[in-house]
Amino acid sequence: MTEFYYFSTNWCAPCKTFKPIVQQVCAENQIPVQFIDAQQQPELAARFGVSSVPTIVVAQNGQVQFKHTGVMPKPILESKLNAFR
Repeated sequence: MTEFYYFSTNWCAPCKTFKPIVQQVCAENQIPVQFIDAQQQPELAARFGVSSVPTIVVAQNGQVQFKHTGVMPKPILESKLNAFR
């Protein structure tokens, strides 16, 4: 089973910029992403090695298959996420 996570915080300016892009890509490609506040769920962030936000994590059977910290252009994000569908 593939899981898609978007880790952010409410005070992170790049997170606020990137979140609508993630939402759009996931909606357009029917990718079920979980939006996680890294401060409210630090144990989940630690489980996936998230130490900075925004971070996208793709996990299969609990194992990280892809992780990217920072903002990326929409076409690249779409390509990366669709590779794991």
